[in-house]
Amino acid sequence: MNRKEQIKSAYKGLGGEKNFYDGMITCSTLLGRAVCGLVWNMDAEKNANYLAQALSAIPEDFSGKMLEVPVGTGVLTMPIYEALPNADKICLDYSADMMARAQRKAAQRKIKNIQFQQGDVGALPFAEQSFDLVLSLNGFHAFPDKKAAYNEIFRVLKPGGTFCGCFYVQGENRRTDYFVKHFYTPKGWFTPPYETVASLRERLNKMYAAVNLTTVEAMACFSCKKDEA
Repeated sequence: MNRKEQIKSAYKGLGGEKNFYDGMITCSTLLGRAVCGLVWNMDAEKNANYLAQALSAIPEDFSGKMLEVPVGTGVLTMPIYEALPNADKICLDYSADMMARAQRKAAQRKIKNIQFQQGDVGALPFAEQSFDLVLSLNGFHAFPDKKAAYNEIFRVLKPGGTFCGCFYVQGENRRTDYFVKHFYTPKGWFTPPYETVASLRERLNKMYAAVNLTTVEAMACFSCKKDEA
């Protein structure tokens, strides 16, 4: 199963695990498609496109040690992990409820070599240079201390390791910016300040090598490498 097929697998959901969040993040339910279109100006094709870009830096035969933070409900990554039986996967989230959903998805798919741990991205409970790859999907726009999150991810990543993922950036879609400012931020779902494409590119270039950054509407998709030295 290739990466796009794995993403499509995430869209199907798993029985009782279907919920509003999963439907919205995958643009796969009637209400989810409405939110994707109204807030994010995305249809299912655009949604699949940005997710494929965000996950494209994970080799399909990856067998190293990786960290996903936050794992959320696991709707996006459990189909990917199912196809990576030799990878050592650690999934961390601050929300025990979200992580419990991800754990159930992993159990239903009988995923091997996976651990779940509750924790804070601003104070990761791992030693320096522990991971070959760190994945962060839709997290940085919510993290309250973004500087600490960037620094902690850099700290636990091995030299030559990959940092990749996606999140909301300001200034790419006026409609999305409006909803983030007047709805998502007051609700506490997103936390300012928000990156722009320019500020994110500058930050990643200062910290990493081989930075690749693209956008689909207001979602920035990125991958970069930590210097070998």
